[in-house]
Parts: sequence; structure tokens; C-alpha cells
Amino acid sequence: MKVLFMANIPSPYRVDFFNELGKYCDLTVTFEGRTATDRDEKWKAAEYQNFKAIFMNGIRTKSDQFLCVKIIKIIKTGFDHIILGGYSTPTAMLAIEYMRMKHIPFWMEADGGLISNDNRLKYKIKRHFISAASGWFSSGKMTTEYLTHYGADRSKVHVYPFTSLKAADILPAVPTSEEKMRLRKKLGMEGGKVILTVGRFSYMKGYGKGFDVLMNAMTSCPKDCSLYIVGDEPTPEFVDLKKKLKLDNVFFVGFKTKEELKDYYMAADIFCLQTRGDVWGLVVNEAMACGLPVITTNKCVAGLELIQDESDGYVVDAEDCHAVADRITYLVSQPLLLQNMSHQALETIREYTIEKMASAHEKILANSGRNTA
Repeated sequence: MKVLFMANIPSPYRVDFFNELGKYCDLTVTFEGRTATDRDEKWKAAEYQNFKAIFMNGIRTKSDQFLCVKIIKIIKTGFDHIILGGYSTPTAMLAIEYMRMKHIPFWMEADGGLISNDNRLKYKIKRHFISAASGWFSSGKMTTEYLTHYGADRSKVHVYPFTSLKAADILPAVPTSEEKMRLRKKLGMEGGKVILTVGRFSYMKGYGKGFDVLMNAMTSCPKDCSLYIVGDEPTPEFVDLKKKLKLDNVFFVGFKTKEELKDYYMAADIFCLQTRGDVWGLVVNEAMACGLPVITTNKCVAGLELIQDESDGYVVDAEDCHAVADRITYLVSQPLLLQNMSHQALETIREYTIEKMASAHEKILANSGRNTA
């Protein structure tokens, strides 16, 4: 089975996925560029082992978007299946229009999606490109609703487990209290209950990780709770907010590698992602893989797909600092519930591995027949 997968840049977890998928088929992956301009230098891709990588090096139009006319020549070489990892880059749009014109069936993959209140023109543009596919890969029920809203045929939408984790990345058991204490000492963390969040500092209407909401929530949490924000350097408004709210129990931690970040996950008690908008939110997968209950929002697709209230976490409103404070306070006061949620988080996420993600793709393609969806 000869497969072409079109991607924009070689993010590490994607390369891991392509290496796994390449075990099942003759896989070629095109990349529009080598990296995004706004990524830390430590953010690097793994080696390309089981697939042929083609870097088209087109004209950069945004941080991680390019126009690569070479894609037409590559499509012409012929494949049993063609998969687009999105529709919104100039290269993807060019490829879609070419394949539509030449009546070449193709798949579209969506890692996540939230239906927006689009104006009429924006809706028509999205529908034009999304509906052009012959079949769709969806990360779950919310993504399926997104795809069908923009014209996908529900009967040809196939669900796969989306993740950035290999099976080996998921802990065999929840860390013990002793293990957590050892890691906290190593990391120089405060005692008590540790709340962790991960992401980049930003505040834009409808976007951002909601660190301001979470920081406001900490004013109502028990005094022995500490919040660690890991990701990058805080912008001035967050430094000022910490001073204004007198949050001595909030700590800003800079960028950490995947290996370093795992120590923080394992040392924490609860993971919070108070995001205002995430089409997935892979940090939720990562936190659950370390046995952390997750509190996230109704704007996080990973949360809506993976989290069940009172089982492995809670989903709250994105702007409601009181709701997240109540959930944190309740969880830290219920040690048995916290422990049970930790175990359930691990069990839930075991179904979301790169190995199972690649296997699901192979089965979907094999069952669909040659060059059809």
C-alpha cells in the first residue's frame, strides 16, 4: 500500500507517528518546511526511519505555513492513498484544488476542532475545502461534529486515537507519595498539594491558556496548594497579576524539554488546563500518562473527549475561576477520590498511544480499498 501524507512541519510526535505508520505501508511524507520560527531551539524532530521524507522548502507565508508548488509534481507520481494533515495552509489548498480538478480521491485528517461562529464567507471557505475530501480521519466525537458541520459525510468519517505518546511514555503505575516528594526536592518545589499547568503565556480574546483565570482561582484555594506554570517566560501582565493578587504560591517555570517536563507531571497532584481554546490539547494526554487527574475547560477538545467528571477529572467553563477553584479545593480534600482519579486517568490514556494511532490508520485505509474512502 503506497501512501502519501502531507504535513506542514516535522513536529517530534508526528515523526514518531510516521515512523510507526511506515511499518504498515510504503509511506512518503511531504513537509512544507523544516520548523516553525516561533519554536524553542530545543524543540527538535526525531529521526526519519520508516518513511521517505520530502522537504519542499516553499515560500513561508506564516510561522509554520508555506506555499509549495512542488506538491503537484509529487501527487502526479501516484499513490494508493493520499492524506492531508489539514486544509488551511496555502500548500494544502493548492493540493485540494488540484485533486478536485483531476478527480483524485483523498483523505483529510483532523486532530481536533471546535465549531466557530464564522461569518458567511469564512464558513463557505472552510466548507469548500473540508467537504472536498473523499474520507476523513477524526480524533473523536467533537472533531466529527466539526467536520460534518463543514460538509463532511458522517458515514465516511473514521475515528482514531490522537496522541503524542508512545506506549512506553505512559507510566506503569501512579507515582507514590515518596516518589513525588523525591521529585519535588529535586525540582525545588514547595510542599503541600501541587497544581500544574503547561503552556505559553498569552492573552488574547478567545485564545490563550487561561493562566489569568487559574491565577485568580488560586486566591480561593487552600493555602497549602501551589501552582506551577511551566512553558516559557511570563509576560509583564502575568508578573503584575501575581504581585497584585499577592500570589506567593504561584511559580513561573521556563521552558522544559519533554524529559524534564515529565518530572513536573510526576511530582504534581492535579493538572489544570484552563484554556480558552484548544483544538485538542496534547498536554492533557501527557498529564494523564503520568497519573494526573485533569481539570480543563469546555473549550479543550482533549478534555471533552477524554475527561469524565468524577472519573478522571472535571470539565469547567473557560472563564469561571470559581468553578476551577471549587474543583481543586474539593479534590485536595478528598485523598481517596484523588487517588482513584489518578488510577483512572492512567487507564483512560492507555488507549491513546502512537502505536494504536498508527494501527487505526492502517485498518481504516486497508478496509476502504485502493484510493477510495
